[in-house]
Amino acid sequence: MSAQIIIIEDEEDLLELLEYHLSKAGFRVVGFLSTKKVEDFLLEESADLMIVDRNLPGVEGSEFVKYLRKNGYKIPAIFVSAKDSDKEIEEGFLRGGDDYVTKPYNINELILRIKAILRRTKSYVESGKLAYKDIVLDIDKREVFVAEELVALSKLEFDLLLYFINNKNIVLDRNRLLEDVWRDTYLKQDKTVNVTVNRLKNRIDKENKKGYINAIRGVGYKFC
Repeated sequence: MSAQIIIIEDEEDLLELLEYHLSKAGFRVVGFLSTKKVEDFLLEESADLMIVDRNLPGVEGSEFVKYLRKNGYKIPAIFVSAKDSDKEIEEGFLRGGDDYVTKPYNINELILRIKAILRRTKSYVESGKLAYKDIVLDIDKREVFVAEELVALSKLEFDLLLYFINNKNIVLDRNRLLEDVWRDTYLKQDKTVNVTVNRLKNRIDKENKKGYINAIRGVGYKFC
């Protein structure tokens, strides 16, 4: 699954243009005209990167990113803004921006900057491969590499890892895992989830030092 990008831009024509170009480049895109509903979205969905205008109605863009950082959201953010003085650009970085592009800009350059950040954050799909930290999934060949070493996984383990990565940093309860990963198999029970998760954990992190899969007591698991 391709990277999901949030765009917060109050000019509707520009928002639609950005959505078009980024979708054409292979990204999943969700657009907002203000910051008002973004946090509600993030409580339900994961995102890999945000593109944020600073001149927004209500909460100013960089103040919103600063707020998200204080509340534990680590989603990379690129500011795209007409605020182009040295002081304003510095302000954007100090408030949590990972990059800063001034308007008007070249869309191809913006896409290159997006890809560069996604490569650094290890959450990017290109040519049928999904990467996260030191894990690379070749989705077409259904192969998994950890620290560049091939790791043998069963079909269920591969599907579970893929699901975890696509829903990273989200607490997933066992019922959701059963419905979305196990689906119609007869082995739908909590004990099966626990056994499979622990087996996957041992395969991708033999020494249990990386902390990929975290058990949330009484609820389920979170992949981070």
